[in-house]
Amino acid sequence: MSDHQPPPSAEDERDRPLTLTVLRQLVRHDWRALPGTTLVVLSRDTEGNGYSPFSTYSNARYAPTYSDEVGEVYPLPEELEQDNELRELYADGIPDNAVPALVLYPLG
Repeated sequence: MSDHQPPPSAEDERDRPLTLTVLRQLVRHDWRALPGTTLVVLSRDTEGNGYSPFSTYSNARYAPTYSDEVGEVYPLPEELEQDNELRELYADGIPDNAVPALVLYPLG
């Protein structure tokens, strides 16, 4: 018998931080029937006070700094290693609780 557990359903993950595992589940299963031309749109905030199409992404690190749900994004270690300006910008360091993150950016 395998120890592999199926990923949680999208319904189980509402109103919690979304991991890449859950996003993959949504794309492969829940959203599989959506046409490829379906526009991906990001909300400006949790109340829906403005929207913008998803435009680009980056790999970074994230740490909650203002509350459990609001924080800052920080460069990856390899980016700091390669970029002197980034090292100077983050000379005080990166928070110890920063975790790898896929950061999504809106078009506008």
